[in-house]
Amino acid sequence: MGTSNAVTTDASWTQIVHWRRLRFVLILATLPALPIGLSWDSGLPAALYRTWSMGLVGMVIFGLLERWPRRLPRWLARWVLQVISVALAMPITVFVIYVASTPDSAPAFWTEERRLSGFFMLSVFGLLLAPWGALGALVRQRESIVQEQALRFELERSELERQALDAQLRLMQGQVSPHFLFNTLANVQSLVEDESPKARDVLRSLIAYLRAAVPRLEQTSTTLEQELELVRSYLEVMQMRMSDRLAFTLDMDEATKPLACPPTTVLTLIENAIRHGIDPSEQGGHIFVTVRLREHRCRIVVRDTGLGLASATPGLGTGLKSLRSRLRLAFDDTVRLRIQECEPRGVEVELEFPAQVAAI
Repeated sequence: MGTSNAVTTDASWTQIVHWRRLRFVLILATLPALPIGLSWDSGLPAALYRTWSMGLVGMVIFGLLERWPRRLPRWLARWVLQVISVALAMPITVFVIYVASTPDSAPAFWTEERRLSGFFMLSVFGLLLAPWGALGALVRQRESIVQEQALRFELERSELERQALDAQLRLMQGQVSPHFLFNTLANVQSLVEDESPKARDVLRSLIAYLRAAVPRLEQTSTTLEQELELVRSYLEVMQMRMSDRLAFTLDMDEATKPLACPPTTVLTLIENAIRHGIDPSEQGGHIFVTVRLREHRCRIVVRDTGLGLASATPGLGTGLKSLRSRLRLAFDDTVRLRIQECEPRGVEVELEFPAQVAAI
């Protein structure tokens, strides 16, 4: 509850009388009932009846003034109106209780010293405790509102971060798509220029491959099973182009198939190995791909027997740098990408990231 004098929420009994507020009021109203009940002839039950009634009336007035009137004068803060109204309601409530509890044949309570003394005692307790109870409720309410707003802001911030992450991933993916397509078209061009007898078959396979691959380039997530199918198709096309200069082996754990993987992750490693390791080498080479699940992390290793790092053409790190950025956007800083030279030749790239089932 702030100091705003405008209210836009309609009042309802479930908002005015709810369990947490009722519990607070009953506990607060019980405190004066204990000493009063011990000194009264009517005992503790009569004292509890009166103090609980006062507390319930104060709670209803406090709740109604939260939402009505909708607007107050600028000089009157709503919380001030609530505290003053709850305090003034106490002696009025005690008066009504005493009048209602007086039998018709009995004299008025103010003519009896004992009952009049009880009236003043309850009124004083009400005037002392009710404002503090109202202030305590306001403080608790403010804390609850602050916590709720903090939670809402946190959820909104998380949603904005997620949207920004998706936008960054799509931007990075948009940068990968032309690179991938241009590389593929360059392979087609080399086939045509070489007038290879397999050009028609390779081109047909390439068109079928691109029809399956291009839609995935627009996705922000795929499964490792789909990614390895794409890798296999790509390697088969490259194998037809390079004839006996390229061989490959794919080894994948069954448990890793449904795991999430940004599109073209493994494909980027394969492209890199062929472009910088296998293709420039006269002997060609072999590409080994292994995918394993270890302690809730996915480990992908791409090893080739190409030229190696020392003999690789310039620009080796461009594709891997882009891949590293995309993986960090998808998995935060829990990604590990390691590159090392192999003996007697070749390069090994090890990629490790958290194992998460793809939600697609």
